[in-house]
Amino acid sequence: MDPKLDDIPDVSVELYRDVVDFAGQTPHWFQTFVEVGTDAVLFVFAALFLGAWWRARKRDDRAMALALLAPVAMVAAYVGSEVIKTFIQEDRPCRLVSGVVTIAQCPPLGDWSLPSNHSTLVAGAAAALVVAWRRTLPYVAILAVLGAFSRVFVGVHFPHDVLAGLLLGAIAAPLIMLVLAVPVTSLAGWARRTAALRVLLTDTRTRPSVGTHRR
Repeated sequence: MDPKLDDIPDVSVELYRDVVDFAGQTPHWFQTFVEVGTDAVLFVFAALFLGAWWRARKRDDRAMALALLAPVAMVAAYVGSEVIKTFIQEDRPCRLVSGVVTIAQCPPLGDWSLPSNHSTLVAGAAAALVVAWRRTLPYVAILAVLGAFSRVFVGVHFPHDVLAGLLLGAIAAPLIMLVLAVPVTSLAGWARRTAALRVLLTDTRTRPSVGTHRR
């Protein structure tokens, strides 16, 4: 094995080779679809965040607070992954593993691999949405797994990179929401009583209940 791979788990290297080799045998249109989709999934989550906010306008202050916190928690998890990357400094598999042809262009040197930022983002987004809107669980879980797997498929991450990113996002985002839920609920209540913000946070055709939080 290449000495550069000494710190990389053998099973992750072999699985990476298998996935990238399989990806290279898929039709060109499918490769393009995955390459576009690996970034486009983030826009799907952005749309779901908007949906959670719109839905929360008809619900209580806590529901609105969680809807507003969801994207904040996702971004915070992402920042955490960036910080971790700078300490670990694992290079990308598309440079470390010889003899592979990847679908995506290899990121520049210094754009480290562990943990996967994309995986952290999709897992953080999915976990945050489940906290804010529980019924989205089946859909966002599938989106997160597919989004993370696509990073291996296009060749820019090892499997252990995306697994680490998934765990980081899935744990960090709900914890951040839990910590901030009480103060942001109070803030949402104040904002809803402010004329300039009421239209953004409240469906004026309904009166959000004070004590009921429906998922």
